Amino acid sequence: MANDHFLTLSCRDKPGIVHAVTGVFAHEGLNILDLQQFSDPTSEKFFMRVHFGPTPTESADYLRPAFDSLAASDSDYHPMTYDIRPVARKTRVLIMVSKIGHCLNDLLFRAKTGQLPIEIPVIVSNHPDFAPLAASYGIDFRHLPVTAATKADQEGQVLDLVKEHNVELIVLARYMQVLSPTLCEAMSGRIINIHHSFLPSFKGAKPYHQAYDRGVKIIGATAHFVTADLDEGPIIEQRVARVDHSMSAKALVDEGSNVESQVLAAAVKWVAERRVFLNGARTVVF
Repeated sequence: MANDHFLTLSCRDKPGIVHAVTGVFAHEGLNILDLQQFSDPTSEKFFMRVHFGPTPTESADYLRPAFDSLAASDSDYHPMTYDIRPVARKTRVLIMVSKIGHCLNDLLFRAKTGQLPIEIPVIVSNHPDFAPLAASYGIDFRHLPVTAATKADQEGQVLDLVKEHNVELIVLARYMQVLSPTLCEAMSGRIINIHHSFLPSFKGAKPYHQAYDRGVKIIGATAHFVTADLDEGPIIEQRVARVDHSMSAKALVDEGSNVESQVLAAAVKWVAERRVFLNGARTVVF
């Protein structure tokens, strides 16, 4: 994996894109280790993820002029966006949590044991409960209480931490506050939430109790990008668990917590590995 990189690219769909991209690697004598692509006939957009390498140096910036040329305004593939990133570089993540800690605990353990390619420089909470847990992992914990009157200031402090710690991704690990449009816009496409329901069903408060009242046979959880529209952001991953008539609302909550941890961890892993592309109100996940 030394000196391996990911190329992620999206552009207007048109014949010849794969040939143009792989031609850059062929010209530079680079091996393509894995390539995934998708052409969406609805949005007429093309998406590609390439794992390539090894490059002769740690940086692959010498490839950027070739891709800048493909992305230029007079190119057949404009508008195009692309990114080149070393495989070994971990994504820097700020986790936000309230008073329910199973997702936080799971993410911390997976990051510590190398199951997730992320670094967690800071944890933010509107309650002090998980300061000892953060300390046990040697991670900075910031207790930032929030009320309607202080919300703008509190979120401003969150954005200051994003800048201070070079945070690339915010993960809401059961953070039970609605983010303002200002924060959603500032971190657009870079905030993941775990919703304790199989969206779009049972939105809002106490979805497991709603599910219990309806006598459902399947419960689930949804990881999605956060937008200003509550629980309406593009979905990254969903999973379900079987339940039956003998289970109480608490039993559903307990079963659901396992699914939530798994779904959020998967979504964080895939985003960190550059597998997730925004495609309007939907996602492409390689």
